[in-house]
Amino acid sequence: MPEPTVDAYLEAQPAAARAVLARVRGAIVKALPEATESISYRIPTYKIGGRMVLYVAAFREHWSIYPATDRLLAELGDELEGRLHGRGTLRFTYDEPFPAKLVARIAKLRALEVAEREAARKLPKKRASRR
Repeated sequence: MPEPTVDAYLEAQPAAARAVLARVRGAIVKALPEATESISYRIPTYKIGGRMVLYVAAFREHWSIYPATDRLLAELGDELEGRLHGRGTLRFTYDEPFPAKLVARIAKLRALEVAEREAARKLPKKRASRR
């Protein structure tokens, strides 16, 4: 059985969703040229250095980007007003103007979060001093 691809995912969507998701994909790839794309949890996933940065998914009435972290919400709060649904999901409708700059900012901020988390993991652990 062939490995699922982002191209196959897009092709399986209705025309309106496919057109918007192609723009989402383009905005993410432009913002994160080092990212690789794959399918994880049956939706497009963007990774840097093997670490997940973003998920994107199509639904009947909207498309979503995950995860909407606390930092992302704090830094882009006003721009994301009314878009947060559930825990960590940003929702956009197909009929609204495509927010290319916002998608790019979300992607770059998530990539920064992932890079900072990776850098923190690589720091040597401090030993408790014995006195």
